[in-house]
Amino acid sequence: MSGTAESNNRKNNGDGGDENINDQDNDDQDDDNADSKKVESLLESATALHDALTEEERAEQQRKEEETRILKEASKVQTNALQAASELASGVQYTDSLPSTWSCPRYIIEQGEEQWSKTRDEWHMEVEGVDIPPPMKRFEDMRFAPPILEVLKRKGIKKPTPIQMQGLTVALASRDMIGIAFTGSGKTLTFGLPLVTVALEEELRMPLLPGEGPIGIILAPSRELVRQTYDTISEFCDEISKTPGYPQLRTQLIIGGEPVRDQVSTLQTQGIHCVVATPGRLRDILKRKAMRLDNCRFIALDEADRLLDLGFDEELGEIMNNFGHQRQNLLFSATFPKKFQDFARDTLVKPIIVNVGRAGAANLDVIQEVEYVKEDVKIPYLLQCLQKTAPPVIIFCERKGDVDDIHEYLLLKGVEAASIHGGKEQEERNEAIKDYKAGKKDVLVATDVAAKGLDFPQSVQHVINFDMPSEIENYVHRIGRTGRCGKTGVATTFINKSCDETTLLDLKHILKEARQRIPPVLMMLEDPRDHNNGAGCSYCGGLGHTIVDCPKIDKNARQVASGRKDALATGDYGGDW
Repeated sequence: MSGTAESNNRKNNGDGGDENINDQDNDDQDDDNADSKKVESLLESATALHDALTEEERAEQQRKEEETRILKEASKVQTNALQAASELASGVQYTDSLPSTWSCPRYIIEQGEEQWSKTRDEWHMEVEGVDIPPPMKRFEDMRFAPPILEVLKRKGIKKPTPIQMQGLTVALASRDMIGIAFTGSGKTLTFGLPLVTVALEEELRMPLLPGEGPIGIILAPSRELVRQTYDTISEFCDEISKTPGYPQLRTQLIIGGEPVRDQVSTLQTQGIHCVVATPGRLRDILKRKAMRLDNCRFIALDEADRLLDLGFDEELGEIMNNFGHQRQNLLFSATFPKKFQDFARDTLVKPIIVNVGRAGAANLDVIQEVEYVKEDVKIPYLLQCLQKTAPPVIIFCERKGDVDDIHEYLLLKGVEAASIHGGKEQEERNEAIKDYKAGKKDVLVATDVAAKGLDFPQSVQHVINFDMPSEIENYVHRIGRTGRCGKTGVATTFINKSCDETTLLDLKHILKEARQRIPPVLMMLEDPRDHNNGAGCSYCGGLGHTIVDCPKIDKNARQVASGRKDALATGDYGGDW
């Protein structure tokens, strides 16, 4: 009995154990099924979400991903173009802006952020950054020295332009800055007056000895623009120097094509406060140890996108290698594509971006006319086109040969004309600009060497684009030679079937944005923006194409390749001496 009972108990216990095991197996299976259902539900959700997107939305998503990838690969700006090699090697990163002795008037501060925002909205300013100084509507409130105010009064400059209202206060506060405004808006004074002010403060604090300096540097891409900026800065420094109770301030012009001995002699004998230069010549002077940047605390880049672009970024990087300390960086241009804005944000110290109008937009004071002119009748048609306005007139060409041909044709027809391009001697270029500014010549025929930044005492009435430039940025700069300082001008552009369609689409959108008449030949072009939600190019800023179709990317790649090839073949590393 006891054996049978024990057997039954073992049987019963075994059965019970099997049931427990089976129960556990069932629980595990239920858990697996639950997990399976969870995974399936996630997959189903993702599939459902993907299916919910329309074909257009999927295409738009793919387009954005492709543009982001291309922009990242195509942005070949050197990451150290605004940093010294020693800083990069030691991992030095500046986190705070330079200290400033300038202060805002109390009554401006008491107005408060709300009033400042109203002023910015009134003058169409877009400002980004932290701790942004307030805009000011009077030069007197900015606390410039009396001699500076006297020169402004003599020049008939009664109140600041929008870019000056905000840009000057940012620069005076020693903040890094990106300034974007249309051509003729007064950008030169926005970085020029702070440089003169900084130089004056440093000279009063500790006078420069022979061989010392500069306190600040302005760089620009063309010799003509550098000379023009130099003349502007010199006028303010000369006024300060001759005013009783103020020290002597000296300015030096440094460009290629002129004797370098003359450009460094003043530095060696007296010391220099302000330098205005082209990158190539300044780099070479620094290489030869004829100048040091130990005292330099201010650097401004005019037409900064061009200086940072391929062809100048190497010289700029070598100049920055001569800095062993922090400096204030100011970058200005009328055309400032997104790739450069992103680069500057990452490189500068707490930068403030001041944007008056869209980067790359045309001046609204210019009447833009586009005409279809066959290639073989373009030169004869110029005479008829010149009758639209009174002189002075500028004619822009893409090729140096066309400049020479048009100049000769106009002289034969009795037109008082001068011409400049990069192939001419510097003395000839200076003489042409001098005669045109003095009113001795009615027409200036030029390549894009005269397109960026140049200003003329007499208002240019008419700009003629003999060729439609290959890049829309150059078009904006060209037509910006007229319609300056609130005056109205006319720009006529010749187009024909030889023009690139992408550039013509960019032109079409520039005209549309400025509410200008669009000729039928442009209206007929199929616009890809109709299929990409109106997005422009984030690489060059053109509105008529996307980065996928940007012609400038291929052009820049060819420039890099040819530049390296030429350097290796010729050994020409001498800059513009």
